[in-house]
Amino acid sequence: MQYSDKRTIWLKANDPSTVQVIDQRRLPHEFIVEDLQTVEQTVWAIKEMVVRGAPLIGATAAYGMYFACLEAAKAANPEQYFTKATQDLRNSRPTAINLFWAIERQVRAINEGNSWAQKAQIAFHTANAIIEEDVEICRMIGVHGLPIIEQLSHQKNGEVVNILTHCNAGRLGCIEWGTISSPIYQAHQKGIKVHVWVDETRPRNQGSNLTAWELSQAGVPHTVIVDNTGGHLMQHGLVDMVIVGTDRTTRVGDVANKIGTYLKALAARDNQVPFYVALPSSTIDWEIRDGLKEIPIEERSQDEVKYIYGWNENNQQLEKVLLTPKESPACNYGFDVTPARLVTGGLITERGVCVASEAGLLGLFPEKR
Repeated sequence: MQYSDKRTIWLKANDPSTVQVIDQRRLPHEFIVEDLQTVEQTVWAIKEMVVRGAPLIGATAAYGMYFACLEAAKAANPEQYFTKATQDLRNSRPTAINLFWAIERQVRAINEGNSWAQKAQIAFHTANAIIEEDVEICRMIGVHGLPIIEQLSHQKNGEVVNILTHCNAGRLGCIEWGTISSPIYQAHQKGIKVHVWVDETRPRNQGSNLTAWELSQAGVPHTVIVDNTGGHLMQHGLVDMVIVGTDRTTRVGDVANKIGTYLKALAARDNQVPFYVALPSSTIDWEIRDGLKEIPIEERSQDEVKYIYGWNENNQQLEKVLLTPKESPACNYGFDVTPARLVTGGLITERGVCVASEAGLLGLFPEKR
């Protein structure tokens, strides 16, 4: 099976009770598909980062709500079972707002059903709708982001536009196009010369493992760099724009993204490199204003810092290797917050590009006033 043949999440052929996902922990060395058939398996897939990326987490949770309805119908106390299953899904990852957005959308839809069989059907169709909407939203992010790359290409007389990314908000973090990758893919397909500097993104290496892999699949020129290289490249004029994703954005434009994003924004500001955030509106938390105080920052296991997985070419297996002194403790914050003032290029959404501010966002989403 080739990656190009699949989305990141899909229903198993002839079996709508089974959702299939790519085990992203095994990439780029192994392409393994996992079957999800229960709420418990769905929670595991989200928590263990079999699936990751805010839009994909939301889509997976949406199918988890479908499983919750199926399982509740067989439970001794359906309402109690459903409530617990919903809470388990909410607790699977704390930072990505898409998770909660998808669950709440499902709850509202499911409440319209009279029987658990009807509720399950509603949840099933709602999950499918969330999937299709995300594909179109990400495509439109690319439509609105493409002119930015086109303008940079024009300013450079058709020479290569160098783009720096952090973490993975490409196809693998979404369903098809991705957020940060959608403008890049559309520019590449149009024949614009682009080159992507890919941050490795420690400690889980989503850049070197996932972004680099999917860019390779798409034939987009790229180079993997260690996380601390970005500032050096910017100082020497080797970066034309930075574009990152987001797991949660406040109504005033503060952005929570993978740990290390804030440092890239600081370096970009110091070197007058435009810093963009590509985001679907489902990642905007309209209820909060202060990202530093109000966005919960996930703290993950210290083992992600102390150990690393890599491919042993001798025995053709993934192996876990200790990096630090065994007795040394490690701290592992999963995200940081980039204040709106450092998002100097703007926010690229499915409705257009705006300044990272409340006024900018409300200009595109006036219904949120």
